[in-house]
Amino acid sequence: MGNASRPFRRIAYFLCLLSVLLLTEGKKPVKPKCPAWCTCTKDNALCENARSIPRSVPPDVISLSFVRSAFTKIPEGSFLLTPSLQLLSLANNNLQSLPKDIFKGLDSLTNVDLRGNAFNCDCKLKWLVEWLGSTNATVEDIYCESPPEYKKRKINSLSSKEFDCIITEFEVFQSLPYQSLSVDTFSYMNDEHVVIAQPFTGKCIFLEWDHVEVMFRNYDNITGTSTVVCKPIVIESQLYVIVAQLFGGSHIYKRDIFANKFIKIQDIEILKIRKPNDIETFRIAEDWYFVVADSSKAGFTTVYKWNGNGFYSHQSLHAWYRDTDVEFLEIAGKPHLILSSSSQRPVIYQWNKGTNEFVKRFDIQDMEDAYAVKHFKVKEDVYICLTRFIGDSKVMKWGGSAFLDLQRMPSRGSMVFQPLQIRNYQYAILGSDYSFTQVYYWDAEKAKFVKFQELNIQAPRSFIHVSIDKRDFLFASSFKGTTLIYKHVRVDLSA
Repeated sequence: MGNASRPFRRIAYFLCLLSVLLLTEGKKPVKPKCPAWCTCTKDNALCENARSIPRSVPPDVISLSFVRSAFTKIPEGSFLLTPSLQLLSLANNNLQSLPKDIFKGLDSLTNVDLRGNAFNCDCKLKWLVEWLGSTNATVEDIYCESPPEYKKRKINSLSSKEFDCIITEFEVFQSLPYQSLSVDTFSYMNDEHVVIAQPFTGKCIFLEWDHVEVMFRNYDNITGTSTVVCKPIVIESQLYVIVAQLFGGSHIYKRDIFANKFIKIQDIEILKIRKPNDIETFRIAEDWYFVVADSSKAGFTTVYKWNGNGFYSHQSLHAWYRDTDVEFLEIAGKPHLILSSSSQRPVIYQWNKGTNEFVKRFDIQDMEDAYAVKHFKVKEDVYICLTRFIGDSKVMKWGGSAFLDLQRMPSRGSMVFQPLQIRNYQYAILGSDYSFTQVYYWDAEKAKFVKFQELNIQAPRSFIHVSIDKRDFLFASSFKGTTLIYKHVRVDLSA
């Protein structure tokens, strides 16, 4: 019975080219010639046992059938030269997907049969969902076989909005041959700029975007000694740079647009700022401020205020606590500062409108030895990322009266846990001196960060997002290696 049934099984497996009807509209049927890619019956009425989908088919074919052919895929462009095709059957095969736009240009199609295939409803099939919603051809109901969440769902009823096919990643764009600590960005004279602190050369290096060469280039620098932070602030279109140094004192520079260089205009009092570790600039009402976190045993974390001609000491906050980081943020519409210290838990200060000073509110519990605190917002909710060199770093959420634990990340050797928003994507980047830098992506449904990508950066200290010429970049400083610039790219998996 096995031998006797072969012809029937062959026909069942492959009703190749439904008679390969070489019919054209308005003409009589023409007896087809047997193509080279299948075996024909004696009268050439039936082309069967096709070995593959042909690369080309006579242009006047109006009906094709590949029923039960055991095909697992269809070559791209299989029907490009058959504009007159009206009936096309690929039913009961082992197809999991179809090449994008395989039916493009087939304006005469009236019926397509894709039943009986094990379609994988991923991004590669998104185009089919869109085509089903726009074609005038009749298409019998077809169903997803995978992934599990789509199994047995009717493809004809799916919406293209159900396919999340845009992913992002960071890829190395440019390498800068020097070590660095702080990286910051600022807008000045209708352009974006970047300033990088180089501790070993003692320089603040300024970069601008070369629109011709399409890369970042150096255009100026401020030379000092053991520079740890170069913080720009633009007040009434005038650029100032606060340069924090471990030795030789810290200073404020002004950009002279006529001389086209930076000029030192002010020294920062050395009795209060002995070992600066971080600087934060901010504005409250109409007034500009900056605050320096001092990490020495005898220093003071101090707030400075702009008076129209320079900055003067406005308030000393933390005496002798060895502060390593300061963060400005708004909680419930009110200005706050969070100071991180190597000697105690992070402390939160709130601005008092009556005295125009910051007042201590409370500590963040169970977070001893937090090296730095950085904040971000998701809609109206306020979150903070707390960095620990030993132990777990944390993500916490403001609960109305205190920050509450949300998520822990293993972080041995971490000195930076930086949240960044790039367009509609919220990230948090956890650097490490001993392993790869971990990039996390905010999952809105889970309301927490999920692992996204690993970056190879030696001893990272800061990350900053720079947007220019409709491109997005991530600058990553490195205390022991080269400073890296990554490009944030979007990839369409349905393409």
